[in-house]
Amino acid sequence: MTASTPPRTGSRTVLPLGRRPVPPALVLVAHGSRDPRALTTVRALMARVGALRPGLPVHLGHIELNEPLLPDTLAALGDTPAVLVPLLLSRGYHVKQDIPEMAGAARARTRLAAPLGPHPLLAEALHARLTESGWPSGTDSATRRSMAVVLAAAGSRDPDSAADTGRTARLLSARLGVPVVPAYASAAAPTVPAALRTLAARGRHRVAVASCFTAPGRFASQCADAAPWIASAPLGAHDAMARLVLHRYDQSLGARSAEAA
Repeated sequence: MTASTPPRTGSRTVLPLGRRPVPPALVLVAHGSRDPRALTTVRALMARVGALRPGLPVHLGHIELNEPLLPDTLAALGDTPAVLVPLLLSRGYHVKQDIPEMAGAARARTRLAAPLGPHPLLAEALHARLTESGWPSGTDSATRRSMAVVLAAAGSRDPDSAADTGRTARLLSARLGVPVVPAYASAAAPTVPAALRTLAARGRHRVAVASCFTAPGRFASQCADAAPWIASAPLGAHDAMARLVLHRYDQSLGARSAEAA
C-alpha cells in the first residue's frame, strides 16, 4: 500500500480525515431545440442548480439538436458515476428508451432519475409563471367561474405521459381554484385550440395557457400563439425547477441506497 492509497477496512475504503467522497455527477438531460433560446435557458437552469448545491459536479447533455450530445457528455465523464436527470415533464419514449439506450451504449456508470413531472414543485413553477404573465390573485368566486387554464404540453403516444400531465394539471388546479385542462402540441389529443373551444362552450371565457415546457421552442411558441388571453413563459431557470432537479437527483441516490441495504 503506498502513502497515497487510503487504507481499506474489509470492503470499504477509509478516507483520510478531512476528505469527503465526491458525490456522483448530476447530468441534466435536455431534449434539444433549433431555437437558440433553448440552450441559453437550459444553461441558466444548470447554473441555478450549481448555485444551490456548491461542490456538486453538474453537466449537460442533449438527446438531439444541440451540443453537447448526451453520449459525448457521458464519454467525457469516463468512469465517473453520474445521475441522469431528464429535463422532461412526464414519462414517455425519451425517458423509457432514448436515454437508457444512450447510457447503455456509452457503458457509463449512470443511474436514471425520474422526469420532473408530476410534482408539487412543478406546479409551483407553473403557478409562478402564470402569475408573472398576468394571472390575477384574490379573485372572487363569480370571476373564477369564467376562468380556466389550458396546460399546454408537448404530447406523446405513451399513455403514461398523458397520465403524468393529467396529474400535473390537477396539482395546478388545486393551487388556482379553477379548471385546468391538459392539451398537447403533437401526438395526443386534445390540441390547445380544441381545449379552448371546449372550455368556451362551458362558459369559461377567460382562459390562460400555461406553458408546460422546460425551455422555449417551436411547440411552446405554437401553444402560446393560440392563447385567447394570457400565456405563461416556459419554466426555464425558475428556482422551483432547480430545486426539483436536485430533488430528483437526491431521490435517485436514496433509491440506490435502499437497494444496497
